[in-house]
Amino acid sequence: MASLNKAMLIGNLGRDPEIRYTQSGSAVANFSIATTDRWTDKSGQLQERTEWHNIVLFDRLADLAQSYLKKGSQVYIEGKLQTRNWEDQQGVKHYRTEVVGNVMQFLDRKPGEGSGGGGQGGATEAPQRSTEGNTAVADPGPSEEYIKDDIPF
Repeated sequence: MASLNKAMLIGNLGRDPEIRYTQSGSAVANFSIATTDRWTDKSGQLQERTEWHNIVLFDRLADLAQSYLKKGSQVYIEGKLQTRNWEDQQGVKHYRTEVVGNVMQFLDRKPGEGSGGGGQGGATEAPQRSTEGNTAVADPGPSEEYIKDDIPF
C-alpha cells in the first residue's frame, strides 16, 4: 500500500530565518510561517484562525532563505511533515512537528515593481529548471555548488 507525506503552504514569516550549521558544515534554516483561514460563521460574524508552522530547510535552500527572507515575507513552501522528539533536563519529553521543505518560492514583489504580474522571485537548484525560474528546489546531492548567477533577481 502506498503512502503520501506532502505539505504545501503559503504564508508569512513570523521571524527572520535562523541558520545553523551541522558538524559536517551543512546549513540548516529554521523559521515559522503563519497561515490564516477566514470565514463567516452562522451569525454573520467574520472569524479568523491563524496556524503557525515550523519550517526547516537544508543546504542551499537554507542559504537562500537566510539571504532573501525576513519577518513578514510571503513564501510558498513544499515539503514533508516530520516530528522530532527529545527529553529536556528535567526528563520531560517534548515533540515538535515541522515541515522539512524541498521547494521554496518567494512570493513578495521585488522593490520598484508595480501591481503587474511577475513579482515573484526565487532560484532553481535542481538540474531541471522551472520554466518561470522562480522556484528553489532542494538539490538531491550536496555536490552542486552555489552559483549566484542562477538567481534571477
